[in-house]
Amino acid sequence: MAKVSRTQQTFDRLLDAIIAGDLVAGEPLPPEGDLADEYEVSRLTVREAVKLLQAQGVIVAVPGSRHRISPPEEWTGLEAVVRVSRRSRNRERASLELLEMRMMIETGAAELAASRRTDADLAELERLLAVMRRTHAEGDVAGFVSADLDFHDVVFRAADNRILIASMRPLTTMLQETRTETSSVPSIREHAIAEHAAILAALREGTTAGARQAMRSHMRQTRDDLLHYVHG
Repeated sequence: MAKVSRTQQTFDRLLDAIIAGDLVAGEPLPPEGDLADEYEVSRLTVREAVKLLQAQGVIVAVPGSRHRISPPEEWTGLEAVVRVSRRSRNRERASLELLEMRMMIETGAAELAASRRTDADLAELERLLAVMRRTHAEGDVAGFVSADLDFHDVVFRAADNRILIASMRPLTTMLQETRTETSSVPSIREHAIAEHAAILAALREGTTAGARQAMRSHMRQTRDDLLHYVHG
């Protein structure tokens, strides 16, 4: 696993502090030197972390004054928005919003994958579906979630669109948490296996409309299961 840089660590700590309310939205960011002392890093590291937060819309530069912390509703970066949604009190809404986004993105990805997938892609999807079946039978939730996420990653790779793949990366952590929550329910795992099998069949047939419909069915089933078994 790649080592996380000090800049990324400082970015994470600053963002966590803002989300937790330790650094309050609407107020100036503490002086660079104070943050460097608190996090035990150099001023340069703080400066670079702040630049990353500015790129996410979390911090706004104010001419002639200290940077200002923006309220979450003004954030523009996907990574920051996903993280604050994941930790907000309204997790149910965040989960449903994520599913709505996945519905729009993943149905299109499946459509592209149907016409671009290779035999190697199909073989890998078949293997991962077998892993899902095995881990479900063993009650291995972590293994099941890993295979589930990998299955969708293969679909994205098969779609052969680099921008699409890059846009989904910030969602990985949030997907990991929500999948673990839902996949703890055996009935949800059974539904997921059936839906993934249908997606694989459609991709094997190579019909774009069929692949889009199979993925749409999976997203709808996931939403129904989330509402019924988890949010209740």
